Amino acid sequence: MAVILNFIKLPSTNFLIFYIPGFWENHVLNNLREALRPTLEKIGNGFASTGLSPNFWTVIGLLFAICSAAVYGLGIEYGLIIGGLLLLVSGFFDMVDGQVARATGKISKKGGYLDSMFDKIAETAIFLGILVGGYAEPYLVLLAITLSLLVSYARAKSDSLNIKLQGVGIGERAERLLVIAIIGIFGFMEIAVIIVVIIAAITLIQRMIFTTKHIEE
Repeated sequence: MAVILNFIKLPSTNFLIFYIPGFWENHVLNNLREALRPTLEKIGNGFASTGLSPNFWTVIGLLFAICSAAVYGLGIEYGLIIGGLLLLVSGFFDMVDGQVARATGKISKKGGYLDSMFDKIAETAIFLGILVGGYAEPYLVLLAITLSLLVSYARAKSDSLNIKLQGVGIGERAERLLVIAIIGIFGFMEIAVIIVVIIAAITLIQRMIFTTKHIEE
């Protein structure tokens, strides 16, 4: 199978950024999602049986994320472990709300809007907690926040052009926070932030290229 490499020259450097279009997001991640689909559906059905709305689980996920951010910010003993575990729980409930919505047929524009906004609030809070806790250089954290929000903006802008970017890019929100949680738990938060910066930058470029190629004049 032929693989086409795209190269992008950065004007301020002598480095080349390259990626294999569609390989990671269309093969690796999609295959993983398909493998997990039956389990995710069972989880969704289980939580749906409680009768609680998808928005309830969205709020629960946000609260766990805020608690994680607070733990990071306070810089307490074992803060990286506790904060990381809380962040993983937040990510779990962020997955639950969507599965419950599908299981109950309660997918709505209001729910999608709240989920998207709470996601951004949670992600920003996490990075601010890391910043206040002093777990990484301030410029790295600010760069991670900026690039993460730009990745989200790229998707929102493409949606307004009727171009769907779901699954496009190697570093969506879930992947970025997973890096923060897991690598942070092992005590290497600054390395985690650097990885987030790198994958967010690559994802932003991938999404810009994908959208540009699919814009109909």
